[in-house]
Amino acid sequence: MFRRNKTNKDLDVEGLNQVIFISNKILKIGFIITIIALITLVIYLLNTLNIFSILKELLIVISPVFIGLILAWLLDPIVSFLQRKKVPRLVGCILVYLVFIGLIVTLLVVMVPSLISQIKDFVNTIPSIISQLKTFVSDIIGSFNNSKGLDLSIIKKEIFTSMNTLGNSLTTNLPNTLINVMMSIVSGGMFVILGLMVGFYMLYDFDKVSRGLINIMPTSWRNNAKELFIRLNHSLRGYVTGVFSIMFLVFITQSIGLTIAGLESPLVFALFCALTDVIPYFGPYIGAIPAVIVGFTISPWVGIGCIISIVVVQLLENNFYQPLIMGHAMKLHPVTIMAGLLIFQHFFGIIGMIIATPAIACIKVIFMFIDEKQNVIQKIKGE
Repeated sequence: MFRRNKTNKDLDVEGLNQVIFISNKILKIGFIITIIALITLVIYLLNTLNIFSILKELLIVISPVFIGLILAWLLDPIVSFLQRKKVPRLVGCILVYLVFIGLIVTLLVVMVPSLISQIKDFVNTIPSIISQLKTFVSDIIGSFNNSKGLDLSIIKKEIFTSMNTLGNSLTTNLPNTLINVMMSIVSGGMFVILGLMVGFYMLYDFDKVSRGLINIMPTSWRNNAKELFIRLNHSLRGYVTGVFSIMFLVFITQSIGLTIAGLESPLVFALFCALTDVIPYFGPYIGAIPAVIVGFTISPWVGIGCIISIVVVQLLENNFYQPLIMGHAMKLHPVTIMAGLLIFQHFFGIIGMIIATPAIACIKVIFMFIDEKQNVIQKIKGE
């Protein structure tokens, strides 16, 4: 098959290499599809057996421990750095905690009153926005009626009904939602305080906690488990710190841009853009839609200004924030990320889209570690 011709017995090395290359590509694609199918199947089975509901209730019960563990995990590198600079660990924990709580309090004092004020202003302008949207829709439908001779009155009525429902929902539900959020924060304040206390003790004894988790495993597993935990920790820490840094930069730059554009309540829309930016690929567009729509209801120039602001911020994120802060921390192919987003969104909604990327990255780290130890891919290839 790979002879140059019938009389020449030499192998067609170039053709053979091409077939091998294509076969490897097909094998990798099939392997990725298999992994995605297995992940989907596992999630489906866990969801069908209500395992996630049980885990949710368990996390609610032990939420102070969970909050404390996450907090200790995030702050440990800073405390360890201070410890390497000859600062006693207890003193380092106290200093880091004071700075952390001070930053949170400062942000709340500075941001919350402004956000509440801008949300109130936005709620008050909703009737005007709906009225301008109705005028805009009426003009478009009227132009179709005049030029094409079409009767779109039924469609117009349905659109207006949907707008009225949306307006009433926003003016009623948005304040109620804020009140419910504040009540949840107040009612969950004891859990947060307990979480901070647990986090402080875990932070002080973080090495002991880590060793304790390793020591509960069988002796033969410990070395591999420790190495795997280090890799997972490196991957997740890089992702989490990078995401928070990018969210903060997007919020600041978007606030400036939307303020210059003349959008009312720029902090509210900038915060929404920053929060949705957590979702890869789709998030920036989800966050941009409300700002652009409201901008065009104020004036065409404000709408165009909002679009320019969002485009500029996205260019900054894609060309500066992401490369400088995130780099290639996740090392995931875009198709893999999109597939993960679709799967996790199907089972867990918006929360699933947020956790999809780090979850897939962890799965990849675990699989690559297993393959490194057991040569799974080579066994599949038959090598």
